[in-house]
Amino acid sequence: MKFVDEALIDVCAGDGGNGCVSFRHEKYKEFGGPNGGDGGRGGNVYAMADVALNTLVDFRFARRHEAKKGQHGMGSDMFGAAGEDITLKMPVGTIISDAETGEVLHELLVPGEVVLVCKGGEGGYGNMRFKSSINRAPRQKTPGEPGDKKQLKLELKVLADVGLLGMPNAGKSTLITAISNAKPKIADYPFTTLHPNLGVVRVGPSQSFVVADVPGLIEGASDGAGLGHQFLRHLQRTRLLLHLVDMAPFDDAVDPAVQAKAIVAELKKYDPALFTKPRWLVLNKMDMVPSDERAARIKAFLKSFKFKGPVFEVSALSREGCESLVQEIFKHIQAQQTAEQEPVYVDPRFIELPKVNALDE
Repeated sequence: MKFVDEALIDVCAGDGGNGCVSFRHEKYKEFGGPNGGDGGRGGNVYAMADVALNTLVDFRFARRHEAKKGQHGMGSDMFGAAGEDITLKMPVGTIISDAETGEVLHELLVPGEVVLVCKGGEGGYGNMRFKSSINRAPRQKTPGEPGDKKQLKLELKVLADVGLLGMPNAGKSTLITAISNAKPKIADYPFTTLHPNLGVVRVGPSQSFVVADVPGLIEGASDGAGLGHQFLRHLQRTRLLLHLVDMAPFDDAVDPAVQAKAIVAELKKYDPALFTKPRWLVLNKMDMVPSDERAARIKAFLKSFKFKGPVFEVSALSREGCESLVQEIFKHIQAQQTAEQEPVYVDPRFIELPKVNALDE
């Protein structure tokens, strides 16, 4: 399935039905009076967050979505039927905004969440609504109201706890395969990953977190070079960024510290808020570095890169060091979740005070 994270759609709610002008015609009922019913309400358009979806490809080809119109009112006090509502299923993490103004209308962040996108028009009044003691044969009616019509921009930002950063061939796909249930394409050439991959990492019973792997970044990504700039938005909702560095590049002339600095510079250019997120350094492919050279190579890299955060040495291929990395990530995520929980407010009027013994007074 092709990964699509942006779409432009036209959404139209149903128009309300018109009211009816009618009078009761029945034998022996000379003055039957008005009996024109109201028109039905137009159908609404809803958007629902569906966990079974992970792309907006359905909206790339189906651009227009219209709800049914409400039926017109009829005689014999019959109201028109309401138009049928439609529900557009979208992936969790979809941002719905007005294409003309750019205003964000809704964000679907909770699985199963349903929001009203376009409201159907109200039905018009029939002439039975206008009868009174001085107007016993009204011939007034009102037309139905038009439904809302909008052009919407859909933008998907995947919901993940951890995001992977790095140059092409840094081993991000291999790492997400080693620690999660994801099975992305892995090959020995750059830009193997063409779209974001999500993997669920199981730490223990009822303990897990989600990792997102995006295409590799290159220098100039913030200006549109390469593929990774198209998917950096998917890292904006993560709690932690893992910066993978290839410590055993095929070309000896390539300096891992220079590449790591380029990634940090592109991240800062793209989004300062993303740059300030917690970021850990993961030195990958350590199995390809001779054991007697590891300490010296790591020391030289850290001296040149000047990184002050946590540093992990792993081999995604042999899974060396991956387990300890997963455990530390889970502890960090748990600590963040605990810090984000708001304290429960307790009304002081309902706090039970300790009883005072009369003999102690």
